[in-house]
Amino acid sequence: MNEKSGRAFGELVDVMKRLRAPGGCPWDREQTMESLRAYIVEEAYELVDAVTRADLADIKEECGDVLLQVVFLSQIAAEEGRFSVEDVICGLVEKLVRRHPHVFADADAATSTDVLRNWEQIKTEEKENRKKKDTSLLAGVPDGLPPLAKAFRIQGKAAHVGFDWPKNDPAPLYGKVEEEMDEIREAVLSASPENIEDEVGDLLFAVVNLARHLGVNPDSALGRANRKFTARFRKVEQLVSESERPWGSYTPEELDSLWEKAKTACLTAD
Repeated sequence: MNEKSGRAFGELVDVMKRLRAPGGCPWDREQTMESLRAYIVEEAYELVDAVTRADLADIKEECGDVLLQVVFLSQIAAEEGRFSVEDVICGLVEKLVRRHPHVFADADAATSTDVLRNWEQIKTEEKENRKKKDTSLLAGVPDGLPPLAKAFRIQGKAAHVGFDWPKNDPAPLYGKVEEEMDEIREAVLSASPENIEDEVGDLLFAVVNLARHLGVNPDSALGRANRKFTARFRKVEQLVSESERPWGSYTPEELDSLWEKAKTACLTAD
């Protein structure tokens, strides 16, 4: 960290200390680690959204908001005598060096796959050294992750040790998705809500696996689909409003025709 960045970070820490100190901000003083959980998630999603939009000004701002949450949590911990922001930074530096022996030591890692495999092995050894009860590769996947992202992480971690479908051949995964669709049809015939939910979950898990093998992040793909649907539906709303007819007067066929018009309009706009 150069002198300028070190000074800037120090100022940020000092500002947070002042906000939390007697005579500081009442709202900031009332916060706890538990109360900040929702803000941590919200700020992370706002940063992801800014990156998706490739808005550099917003990315810079949202990076600051995410950093604020780290400093905020660290300040609360320091007040409670648990750890400081310096402890957080030192721990991170040590971990990065330890988990990159191909850079800071004499280990070999010619590809990204090798790096990830070594990373997971080192993490497992760390857990064993700390004598954690759960040393599974999947133990580090946060319970609070959204299910789509969690499925992606679970599959990726399993793949790091070779527990995966063959690479460069998505055909088996096409078959798996089709198999899960057949099982949904059977579950629907059984009229069992639990069976239907199970099979829909299996289908989504299979689709996430297919996306991963195609090099697509399913969360990003679904976000893109959401934005596309939203733009087209807003166009349909505009067409309905311009017709001065109520929604209920439209037949499914007429709505489908409006949808096709909206798709064309949105493609033209793009």
